[in-house]
Amino acid sequence: MTIAELFRVLNPFLMATIVLAPAVSASPAMAGNPNPEGTIVAMGDSLTEGYGVSEEEAYPALLQEMLSENGYRFMVVNAGVSGETSSGALSRIRWVLQLKPDIVILETGANDGLRGVDPAVTEKNIAEILTVLKKENITVVLAGMKMVVNMGKTYTDAFEKIFPSLAGRFDVTLIPFFLDGVAAVPSLNSGDGIHPNSAGYEVLVRNIFPYVTDAIESWRKTSSKGNSRAEP
Repeated sequence: MTIAELFRVLNPFLMATIVLAPAVSASPAMAGNPNPEGTIVAMGDSLTEGYGVSEEEAYPALLQEMLSENGYRFMVVNAGVSGETSSGALSRIRWVLQLKPDIVILETGANDGLRGVDPAVTEKNIAEILTVLKKENITVVLAGMKMVVNMGKTYTDAFEKIFPSLAGRFDVTLIPFFLDGVAAVPSLNSGDGIHPNSAGYEVLVRNIFPYVTDAIESWRKTSSKGNSRAEP
């Protein structure tokens, strides 16, 4: 079953219920090296927070493990909030800055799409977030997203174009589709068919890992802190 076929049969009422999942506080991922080279903040909605799985099974914790296993001394912080839209993400960007991130993985917009928010509004919100992050010299990995087909082709096409457009405009690393290889695979998703299960998050992290390490190398080259703290 393709992602289009899956989204075609999903119950819109069910999706709306999932979108309205209670928000949670951001929390650190699994403990990493006691003397990390830098901090990565995973900012996003329920896909980042890990809706339906334990904190240890959510992608930020798994990313922490994979980075450590591959010699990257970075702390990964889970700053995901279930149910958040891009407007909500924009409203708390200053709070995220208090976490002092060197790199931010920005995953937002899916709830906008499920609610039918004008793609122009979503793009404007994400652009403002990126403007803040770039002004603070924070390296960004932007997670691309696709939308359910029952929103109509005009809407889904406009929504999907948001992410590559912004990545080019702000010169940030783009993950073309955050759920690539996971969406529409029943064994990798929870019963709602939208949120990854623990196995799904393992696939997701393997997929995004190269983009994150590219961002780390970029940060090391452009940041005086990165250059001074990197391994010789």
